[in-house]
Amino acid sequence: MFVKLFFSLFLLIFCVELCDTQKKKETLLSEKVTQMMDWASKRSVIRMNGEKFRRFVKAPPRNYSMVIMFTALQPQRQCGVCRQADDEFQVLANSWRYSSAFTNKIFFASVDFDEGSDIFQMLNMNSAPTFLHFPPKGKPRWSDTYELQVRGFAAEQLARWVADRTDVQIRVIRPPNYAGPLLLGLLLSLIGGLAYLRRHNLEFLFSKNVWASSALGFALIMTSGQMWNHIRGPPYAHKNPSTGQVSYIHGSSQAQFVAETHIVLLFNSAVSMGIVLLCEAATSDIDTGKRRIMCVAGISLVMLFFSWLLSIFRAKYHGYPYRWVPLR
Repeated sequence: MFVKLFFSLFLLIFCVELCDTQKKKETLLSEKVTQMMDWASKRSVIRMNGEKFRRFVKAPPRNYSMVIMFTALQPQRQCGVCRQADDEFQVLANSWRYSSAFTNKIFFASVDFDEGSDIFQMLNMNSAPTFLHFPPKGKPRWSDTYELQVRGFAAEQLARWVADRTDVQIRVIRPPNYAGPLLLGLLLSLIGGLAYLRRHNLEFLFSKNVWASSALGFALIMTSGQMWNHIRGPPYAHKNPSTGQVSYIHGSSQAQFVAETHIVLLFNSAVSMGIVLLCEAATSDIDTGKRRIMCVAGISLVMLFFSWLLSIFRAKYHGYPYRWVPLR
């Protein structure tokens, strides 16, 4: 009898303690969510320091996801990519904050290196910008780290990644940008004004050189990867934080930098110029000496810059066996 009474008393105390602990957890969770909602109502991207990170992200309980951008925005850090990535992250967070589907299921935050260097050390992080997803339960997995070098930092790409990790669909809404229509209007006005001033002499519209140059310029822009940059929003270049070395050519065939696009555009333009010089030397009626100079210049341009193009191709497609001019 005494044993049964003791066991019942112990079970009662255990249940009371369990209920009390559960109630405290619910109260603490409610306070966390309330505080997060208050911050999110003021700023779409919550600024985190070490104390806030440990309390609202690392410490349980938590029933909400956190998408955090680790960055270095201070001017002395000289991280130009961080500023561009931060703008896209703000677009994504604002699209979620001001959408009709906004809930407390997910919050967006940022950690600047100069405000939370202890967080960088805690996570063994040595590069910025970096995007991490912290699920409601458990630790982040490998797939919770955004592949910035492959997917770029455009808000649309970030929204797809967030949907994969949280099942939260965010429709990206960008603020109106009047620069494009304004520039188009100015260009049309310039063309219209030029056509009006030369309305009695419009032979230039039927010039083969004008249309050939326009078509060649359009082809060079498209083949260099400008549309890929516009869609993916890759960084201009990559600076290794440990060595300080800047990479202008991406080491993978699945991605590229903006600087790489400009380099390829320049090389393709030089090769095209070399071909044009060779064609002009073969068909023009100028004297032999000038034709010889044009041939030598054309061959030099084609061989040199096409060889450099092959070198870029070999750097991105490892194991590619062909080359033209060995470059040391």
